[in-house]
Amino acid sequence: MSISDDSFVVILVFLLKTKTSNMPNYKVNVKWGKEKYAGLELSTDQSPDIFKLQLFSLTNVLPERQKVMLKGVTIKEDWGKLKLKDGMNLLMMGSAEELPQAPAEKTVFVEDMSEDQLMSAMDLVTGLDNLGNTCYMNATVQLLKTVPEMDHALQSFSGNVNRAGLMASLGMTSAGAEMDDTVTASFRDLVRDLKSNEQSSIKPFMFLQLLYMRFPHFAEKNDHGQPMQQDANEFLTELLRICQLKLKAVPMDVSGGRPFEPRDNFVDQYFGIDYDIKLKCLDEEAKDEPEKDSKETSLQLNCFISQEVKYMLTGIKCRLQEEITKNSPTLNRDAKYSKTSKIKRLPAYLCVQMVRFYYKEKGQVNAKILKDVKFPMSFDAYELCAPELQERLRVARGKFEADEEERAEAQLAGKQSGESKKMQELKKKEEEPKEYERFDFPDDVGSNNSGHYELQGVLTHQGRSSSSGHYVAWIRKKGDDWLKCDDDIVSPVTSEDVLKLSGGGDWHIAYVLLYGPRRLEKRDRSVKPAAGGETASISEATPMDTTSTENSAA
Repeated sequence: MSISDDSFVVILVFLLKTKTSNMPNYKVNVKWGKEKYAGLELSTDQSPDIFKLQLFSLTNVLPERQKVMLKGVTIKEDWGKLKLKDGMNLLMMGSAEELPQAPAEKTVFVEDMSEDQLMSAMDLVTGLDNLGNTCYMNATVQLLKTVPEMDHALQSFSGNVNRAGLMASLGMTSAGAEMDDTVTASFRDLVRDLKSNEQSSIKPFMFLQLLYMRFPHFAEKNDHGQPMQQDANEFLTELLRICQLKLKAVPMDVSGGRPFEPRDNFVDQYFGIDYDIKLKCLDEEAKDEPEKDSKETSLQLNCFISQEVKYMLTGIKCRLQEEITKNSPTLNRDAKYSKTSKIKRLPAYLCVQMVRFYYKEKGQVNAKILKDVKFPMSFDAYELCAPELQERLRVARGKFEADEEERAEAQLAGKQSGESKKMQELKKKEEEPKEYERFDFPDDVGSNNSGHYELQGVLTHQGRSSSSGHYVAWIRKKGDDWLKCDDDIVSPVTSEDVLKLSGGGDWHIAYVLLYGPRRLEKRDRSVKPAAGGETASISEATPMDTTSTENSAA
């Protein structure tokens, strides 16, 4: 079935209409330079952005470059009091070519800078406009953007935002794979635009509409016709599932031998957690029932919050050692079992969900647990692991311990004799580009080979229930410097500010934490210790610079 460009535009606009009222639709003409487009559909029930998207598909002029006028009046964020009727002529100005290079700029003071100039001067990142309770989506995208390997995998994805996925949503083709292709391609393009840092903020309009088509429950509206708030962790899970299907696994160097556990996609490589499970029946009548071994996988650790839990590690342990009720084959009825989970494979990037929402019968809402639960900047998962994995982790952990000892000795020598030559060399070296040891096992790409992690992103929720409130992403820039990504507003914060997100009140509270692999700087092991006990080359264990796009594990 062949569909013309004009017909495709009409179908796209039709798809973007969700629960519209009976406001009038008009057929208008648009003149752009020497071109004239007749009979374009315009609805005043939709924002001018949708009409500009239609013009973009016809002229290739980006919406932000378009200036649409009616009788000398520029159409901005709404239609205002414009009197429209069929057959009216609109004028559009804007260039589809690259913008000309700006001349050399004179000195501009901070108070005279635009938002884009401020973003560049303060070395911030691009924000995302809120398109109607879409903070859950904005915060999740900013969080995942901190994973450089995911950016590399997305940019390697060859799919496009094409009409196949859009046609699938109308039932013209099979909806599954083609729609997932389109969502993945749109996610890739959005991350690429964010990484370019060309604007202070952008409108993720296309990505949002595709998500609404793929996951209709995210498009639900309240009684007032406004988009409803959604659960950010639910959205994170759905997005990772699509990426599981569409992002290929990073190839392993086959010279290192057979892979430890073959994985067929990027998400399982870099986010997948494997568990060894032991189930033991606690009922006295079934004390002879043998212990059952099994395996499980997940993309997150869960931190259960109870009255006794004050720290994240304690909450995770409660999840890994719990009592469940299941059918006993011995008793032929339900019985209580002890379920013990040990991690047999750690991923490079560890997602931890703070289980803060529960269903409250009174009021019938997903209420929120506000309890203060502390989380660390540096996390060691060693004691959560199975003995076999602990053995594999010891080699890299030994390197970290040796590094820390050498640094401590160098600092002590510096205190005793003033700032030594070695300390001066260290300060100079910190300004130079660094190279790191690989953080994964050679036979398991995307794993963590030490159990050491550094916090690189936090997704917070402010409010009393999952169906209301506001989500914000807090991402590590470098060292103790962080950025607060509150939709289109991005501002610098510190590690101290981030640690205050542990809960206890109505302030922003950590809901999802993203830990990345702690990095070990390469060092020259051939250099002998210098005279006076000073070491000639000392490395530093540092978290990954989340502004980098290098795939260090490949």
